[in-house]
Amino acid sequence: MMLNAFKTRLPGPEDALPGRSEPILADPGRHTVLDTPLAGPYPEHLEVADFALGCFWGAERRFWQTEGVWTTLVGYQGGITPNPTYEEVCSGLTGHTETVRVVFDPSRVSYAELLKVFWESHDPTQGFRQGNDVGTQYRSAIHTHSPEQQQAAEESRAAYQKVLESSGYDTITTELLPAADRPFYVAELYHQQYLDKNPAGYCGLGGTGLSCPIGVAKAG
Repeated sequence: MMLNAFKTRLPGPEDALPGRSEPILADPGRHTVLDTPLAGPYPEHLEVADFALGCFWGAERRFWQTEGVWTTLVGYQGGITPNPTYEEVCSGLTGHTETVRVVFDPSRVSYAELLKVFWESHDPTQGFRQGNDVGTQYRSAIHTHSPEQQQAAEESRAAYQKVLESSGYDTITTELLPAADRPFYVAELYHQQYLDKNPAGYCGLGGTGLSCPIGVAKAG
C-alpha cells in the first residue's frame, strides 16, 4: 500500500475502521511445528505472553524455536478496530500491532528469558517501523498478563536501555501496557507459522547485536 498519514501516526476512534463482530479465523487449528493447539483454553500450568517486534512472521519463528514454549500464534493487538483483517491493519487505520502470542511452560522457560528473546530480536528504538518495514503496525510493544509480568518487563526495559545508550542508540519506544484492555485478534491462517510453510519467505527481523542483561544473560 502507498504511504499515508496513518503509517506514521496512530488513528483516533473517529478515524479507525469499524471492523466486525465475528473473528476472521474462528478455528486456527494446530501448530505446524509444535503440533499443539493454537487457540485456548490452554492447560492450567501454562502462561501467556504477548510481544510485538515488527513483522510477525520472523518474530513467531524466533519464539517457537525457544525451549519451553508450548505454542505460538500471530494476531493483531493494541488498536481500536475489532477483528481486523491483515489489509486493514496494514492501512494504519486500526491502530494494531502485529503481535506474537507465546504460550509457555514457566517451569522450563521464564518470562524473563522470553523478554531476552524479545529485546535481542529487534531494534526497540525505531518507533513506527522496524528496519525497512514502515507503519504503526510494526511498532514495538509488550502486552502483559499480570502485575509480575508488568514489573519484569519494566525492569528489563530499564536494563536494556542502559545497554543501548552505551552503544549510541536512542530511547526505547516500546509500549508496555496491560493485555486485559487490549484484545488479541487471531490473524488469518496463512500468517500462522508462515516461515514454516514458506521457508524462503520474507523475514525482516533484525536485532541490534547487543545482549540484554536479564534472564540467562544476567546469570552469566
